[in-house]
Amino acid sequence: MLIRGEIEEVGYDSTKISWTRAARKDVSKNIIYSINEGQYRQSLYRPFNKQNLYFYPRLNEAVGRIPDFFPTSLHENRVICVHGLGGKKPFSCMISNTIVDLNSLEAGAQCFPLYWYEKNDSGEPALPGMELEGQYTQKDGVTDWILKEVCSRYKVKEGELNREHIFYYVYGLLHSAQYRERFADDLKKSLPRIPIVEKLEDFLEFQKKGKELADLHLNYEALEPCPGVQVIRVREPEDEYEFYRVEKMRFPAKDQKDTIIYNGELRIENIPAKAYQYVLSGKSAIEWIMERYQVSVHKESQIKNDPNDWSREHEQPRYILDLLLSVIHLSVKSVEIMESLPKLTFEDPSPDSQES
Repeated sequence: MLIRGEIEEVGYDSTKISWTRAARKDVSKNIIYSINEGQYRQSLYRPFNKQNLYFYPRLNEAVGRIPDFFPTSLHENRVICVHGLGGKKPFSCMISNTIVDLNSLEAGAQCFPLYWYEKNDSGEPALPGMELEGQYTQKDGVTDWILKEVCSRYKVKEGELNREHIFYYVYGLLHSAQYRERFADDLKKSLPRIPIVEKLEDFLEFQKKGKELADLHLNYEALEPCPGVQVIRVREPEDEYEFYRVEKMRFPAKDQKDTIIYNGELRIENIPAKAYQYVLSGKSAIEWIMERYQVSVHKESQIKNDPNDWSREHEQPRYILDLLLSVIHLSVKSVEIMESLPKLTFEDPSPDSQES
């Protein structure tokens, strides 16, 4: 890739390049960008919608701390994502083990990591085989202070409770209906504040359920179809790729969501109403799949996005159908786990505290 010369000469043709602020500055300085194959990464573009990304901060707008969370494709991590401030939709959160797009949640996703990575600037060459991993030191995203505070509250030794317990406790708590209802207004104006529950057994239950939710939300592609959900075929396939090809999934009617018309050959029936209760940024996870996995053309770049291409490239003709079936099951299981979370109780503030 070569970006060189005056902006007036290069032009603002959106079908050739999507300009970032950094690229606009670099072009006037005759800076050359060279393609590095190692920068091609997987990203979470929207809930349960992964896309390939060329991850280079000069070409990606507003990357924030993401390079510290996922410095290379070899560095594993998990991040809890919450929506940005000023959003109008009810609070939601999700977890990711890969780069997250800023607009994956309403008003800009904000991510909080289990780890972050600091680059080593010793000036010494990396050891053979450690050129990427060996250049970074892993740091804890969960602070020493909160670890000591939690252990002190429950009168346990560090080690009996660890940073991962706290990380998954937070993810579980953020899915609590009582928490979301009580702090609904605050969650639109500020980042979540995390109370420490009174009882150790409740803390451990939130941690356990948070871990279950995290594993479910990260490994959704491997989930089996939901029991009772039926796939109805008009006929048997001759060409599997054409048979499972999707243009745009839809409901038979606006208020009939127990059935999804997948294409002219297939429809999914007996979808539980509970599945639509699992919502992120004002939309059910099922409807995120329906929206993102359709053939579309980007207005500015005129790039055609055809999710069926991925199925062919990876020789998985059923991928989109199986993904939809998995997310239906994920949604039901998520709601069931959320309903099983410990009940939270909050003391009403005294009149004196209200006045202050």
